[in-house]
Amino acid sequence: MHSIETNNSIVHFNQKVYNELNNYLKKTQPSKVFILTDTNTHHHCLPYFLTQIDYSDTLIEVMEMPYGESHKTLEICLGVWEALSEYLADRNSLMINLGGGVVTDLGGFVASTYLRGLSYINVPTSLLAMVDASVGGKTGIDLGHLKNHIGVINEGSMVLIDAHYLKTLPEREVISGYAEILKHGLISSLDYWETVKQINFDNFESLADIIHQSVKIKQSIVSEDINEAGLRKILNFGHTLGHAVESYFLNRDEDNALLHGEAIAIGMILESFLSHHTVSLSEDALYDISNVLISTYGKTSLPKAAQNEIVKLLIHDKKNSHGKIQFVLLQDIGQPILDQTVSDPLIYDAFDYYNSL
Repeated sequence: MHSIETNNSIVHFNQKVYNELNNYLKKTQPSKVFILTDTNTHHHCLPYFLTQIDYSDTLIEVMEMPYGESHKTLEICLGVWEALSEYLADRNSLMINLGGGVVTDLGGFVASTYLRGLSYINVPTSLLAMVDASVGGKTGIDLGHLKNHIGVINEGSMVLIDAHYLKTLPEREVISGYAEILKHGLISSLDYWETVKQINFDNFESLADIIHQSVKIKQSIVSEDINEAGLRKILNFGHTLGHAVESYFLNRDEDNALLHGEAIAIGMILESFLSHHTVSLSEDALYDISNVLISTYGKTSLPKAAQNEIVKLLIHDKKNSHGKIQFVLLQDIGQPILDQTVSDPLIYDAFDYYNSL
């Protein structure tokens, strides 16, 4: 499986990742290596990772943060920065972020800002992080319940995608990551949508191929618009309302919060409804998208009170301009269109449609 070059980085896959990492360590000779994990990946992934790398000549320090989106905060960053300082990290140090999207986002942000920038490598261990957080250099943390409001775009030295780590995940986490693969189908082509909506999670080799293809799709978009001035925005399909749904549940009850992919699945149904009534997405396509997502993720109760709070959160979406909420919508499957505005009544109609499914 060939590696994928990005603007300033490279993504390696499966069998070759540790050879590439070991060659990088020999070539760059970092003064120290800091591995950031969370409580889950420290237990399930770190032991295997350490058996695969040659660090006989390198001092390694392991840092652990709590698991979960609710810990993607400035307070956790402060703790990691202080640990780096305590262990005398210098500009020749290397950070390796071993974990899901929370670890890679936060770790990349910490590395990008400590001493005005350390080199870092991401080793995504969740399906979501492999197909989404692996490419594009977006790093950052949440501001209260506002998703990814603080951060920078800065690619790491490389990304190492080893599908072995998917075996450590609960099924719910794998299905959550699948939402981003489905999104890649909806924004790229009808053929890819038809392929990924029938994915077989029991076929490990097939899943590895799909991960590679999804990374390739995202990279082809990001390479043309690294700073998200235009084309890259299409990757936000389902995320305008999806992030607001995710923030609402995270703020309300973090112990029973939706996973990212579960919220984005809701967002994709809602924004497909908006696409049907605002641009040219056909009714058949709307039903197809809705059926696939509902059969995969089920339904979440969204009463009127919840809808009101979710709509209020839309004003904080990062794509907004001049006070207007801007959506990525679908003219057809594989044909996204940027910077679309819709009325509040139509958004509430979208919630009614979702609740009726």
